Amino acid sequence: MTYVVTTPSFSGPMEVLLQLISAHELDVLDIPLAPIVDGFVGSLRDESVSVEVEELSEFLLIAAILLEMKSQRLLPGRDSTEPDEEFVGWEERDVLLARLLELRTYAALSDAFVSLFERASRAYPRLRGIDEGFVVQPPDLLAGVTTTQLAAAYLRGIEEKPVAVVRLNHVTVDAVTVAETVVALSQRLPAMGRLSFRTLTEGLGSRIEVIVHFLALLELCKLGHIELGQGATFGDVEIEWLDVSLGLDLGKVDSYEG
Repeated sequence: MTYVVTTPSFSGPMEVLLQLISAHELDVLDIPLAPIVDGFVGSLRDESVSVEVEELSEFLLIAAILLEMKSQRLLPGRDSTEPDEEFVGWEERDVLLARLLELRTYAALSDAFVSLFERASRAYPRLRGIDEGFVVQPPDLLAGVTTTQLAAAYLRGIEEKPVAVVRLNHVTVDAVTVAETVVALSQRLPAMGRLSFRTLTEGLGSRIEVIVHFLALLELCKLGHIELGQGATFGDVEIEWLDVSLGLDLGKVDSYEG
């Protein structure tokens, strides 16, 4: 069936009412929607009238569109979009489906609020304070502490803290200079002939002395007093004194220390 509405400004099928309002031939503010809905609900209660699902969905669609159009006119701050432009390219059932999905969202939200309200109804807040006769006794932090102990603790707190001292008396520093070693080697090597570096340093007790002797040999080689050679890779370094007549000039020796 086609539902016929009767209002002070229009009487006829509901589809025609929507078309007239969309064409601006009728003002939606002049159409009371509540009597229309009440009349349709009353017709549903009439057992002699059978309403198909398609007719029911069509009425819900048109009623939802009219309700939205009227609320847009009543609420301030809305844009000036024409009511019919919003639904251009939309099938009636697509619009109805969009409305139903929107209503389902609101229904789910209302169910969530109902669940929260039910959960809150099972909570009973405490409406009174601590029961009479209940005394809170904090522990005595100074129980068993005498005035002598307090005075001793105070003195320990204000006494000057000792400064940390790093003691190096257990560290032995060998002060061996390259210049002194050069002089000593210039006196020993002429009488020792050709020998290896291993033989020269086999009696030394520390690594720093071996390093200083090697640097001193390099200085003597640079001055032209000795010749250094190595027969094989990683082999022993051979030392040979060249000329005893040449004087040793310590001014040309580097001044670094080992």
